[in-house]
Amino acid sequence: MTQANTIRVVIAEDNPQNAIIQQTYLQRIEGFELVGIAHSLADAEALVNVFKPDLLLLDVYFPSGNGMEFLRNLRAEDCATDVILITAAKEVDVLKAALHGGVFDYILKPLVFERLQNSLTNYLQHHERLLGVAAVDQTDLDDLMPRLTQAPNNPDVRLPKGIDELTLSNVLQVISTQTEAVNAEHIGSDIGASRTTARRYLEYLVGLNKISVEIHYGSVGRPERLYKSC
Repeated sequence: MTQANTIRVVIAEDNPQNAIIQQTYLQRIEGFELVGIAHSLADAEALVNVFKPDLLLLDVYFPSGNGMEFLRNLRAEDCATDVILITAAKEVDVLKAALHGGVFDYILKPLVFERLQNSLTNYLQHHERLLGVAAVDQTDLDDLMPRLTQAPNNPDVRLPKGIDELTLSNVLQVISTQTEAVNAEHIGSDIGASRTTARRYLEYLVGLNKISVEIHYGSVGRPERLYKSC
């Protein structure tokens, strides 16, 4: 991808640690350039006005205000910057406001790399399709209209590379039978797949909010991620 087509991104996140996580993830995804990080809505406004980024990764809760109000102001000013919400906000009213504000995607914290990668890949493809058309028919519109990630087993969903519907369904079925949180190795054994493959599917489902994840800190070694049905 040429530099001219690189997606320029601003991160608006009041928690410095969360902002660093987003920055680290973003740097692993080809086609995106971080142009600024804002820890307040005032700084976010300044960065958007100065850099006019293609995309804003926006939190909802800030000590000095609300990201949804900031989003409404952007739209009122006819700002062309697209927005992906990355937030802990699970209230239906916030989701409705996000949809009314035309967000490209809505990602819940804690942020999972695979979920962000999927969202940004979809955004990049959407952006490139827009640049490549002069006029559209209904098929073009169906492809171009951004949609929030939908549930598996919907025939209209295009699963990301490395995720197939059959294995995804198997993982969902197996984890739904578990009475307590289990690790990826356990799920992999049940579906006849490697721990790495199982974890890829599990993290994808976490990103869709179909299952939940908790961190288990043992006495030695790395923390273990345990998964269970929501």
